[in-house]
Amino acid sequence: MGLIVLLIGLTGGFTGLGIWQVQRLFWKLDLIAQVDGRIHAAPVPAPATASPDDAYRRVRIEGEFLNDRETLVQAVTELGGGFWVLTPLVMADGRTVLVNRGFVPPERREPATRSVGQIAGPTQVIGLIRLSEPGGGFLRSNDPAGDRWYSRDVAAIAQARQLVDAAPYFVDAEASQGPQGAPVGGLTVVRFTNNHLVYALTWFGLALMSLAAAIWLRRRR
Repeated sequence: MGLIVLLIGLTGGFTGLGIWQVQRLFWKLDLIAQVDGRIHAAPVPAPATASPDDAYRRVRIEGEFLNDRETLVQAVTELGGGFWVLTPLVMADGRTVLVNRGFVPPERREPATRSVGQIAGPTQVIGLIRLSEPGGGFLRSNDPAGDRWYSRDVAAIAQARQLVDAAPYFVDAEASQGPQGAPVGGLTVVRFTNNHLVYALTWFGLALMSLAAAIWLRRRR
């Protein structure tokens, strides 16, 4: 009798987990739809701050790059391994936004090898808001003192580069930004893992198996 009670309890537990995964599925589909809408919307002025609801929002910022304070962050992209070039952009109101201008291969990490891309004077950037990536990358911590960066940690980079009134996010520039020879922009990867349907079917399957086993035992008794 105790085993039957256990199986009935497992049936209820597995069913609850399946329902939870269905709820997560609809939440994830809604999130994907929201992000897709932000990416393809007309650009808006950059906000002073950003919440998770602002991730991948398309914005427009105007100002001047501080090319002498750029930061290279290690990156692996569809173009291979290399670096993201993060350059502060100071807007007219004094705010600073870190702009991920794009990717450069190792042989072009030095600014002198891409001088044509060092934009001087007023410029406009259109791109996507990205939330800060504090700490570092996989098994590697950022080393501000050694100027080795493995993630786009906005607060740490702003402190290391002595940036005033820096926004707590960075902007991934679109591919059309900058002259030929500049970092390659437009490489933002928007990918959301969505295995909730598989998980839901698994839990419901286990619930049915538990229920079937309980019924079988009951009939044998």
